[in-house]
Amino acid sequence: MGVALFWLLPEMQGFLGWPAAISWVGAGVVALAVIDRYVYPVCPACAPAHDHAHCETRLHGFALPLLAAAALHSALAGRDHPVLGPALLLGIAAHKVPEGLALGVIARASLAARWSALGWCVTAQAATLAGAVMELAFSPYLGTRGLYALLALAGGSFLYLGWHAIHGELRRSGPAPAFLPALTGMAGSTVLRLFVR
Repeated sequence: MGVALFWLLPEMQGFLGWPAAISWVGAGVVALAVIDRYVYPVCPACAPAHDHAHCETRLHGFALPLLAAAALHSALAGRDHPVLGPALLLGIAAHKVPEGLALGVIARASLAARWSALGWCVTAQAATLAGAVMELAFSPYLGTRGLYALLALAGGSFLYLGWHAIHGELRRSGPAPAFLPALTGMAGSTVLRLFVR
């Protein structure tokens, strides 16, 4: 949520203006909310119809949304930036190691077979290259404005996922365990935004 509010939204505003940036981010929130409610639950283990007693794995049902989100994230990480070029590439490469480890642990707990978890994680992370290729292919047709609009949609999806996590923790544990980690993460994003330009 902090990244979406304090990094993506200001970047979108700088190029699209406040009304368009807020509209596109809001559209991302609404799109993921509609998918969550009517198509497939963002967190299947949180869905009312999910029966934890019959789960074969600890995070049963979590693999599909997790891997889809990781693939989308990786595809967006593969987009180019006209100014940051090499620095952005180095940052993406550096964050792939801990991200890949975390994704692997969660995928392993979500899937019954170790090789299946590894294969799906590699596929999700390979979407970084696919994102770079897609940007090269489509940027002449979409233009910079279209690419920023797609990034704003992704930012809106981050906001929805963050709220979804806070809301679930709020129901389970109360306000302090729900909001303290969220506010800490948002504060960290804000501080980083002050020092990284």
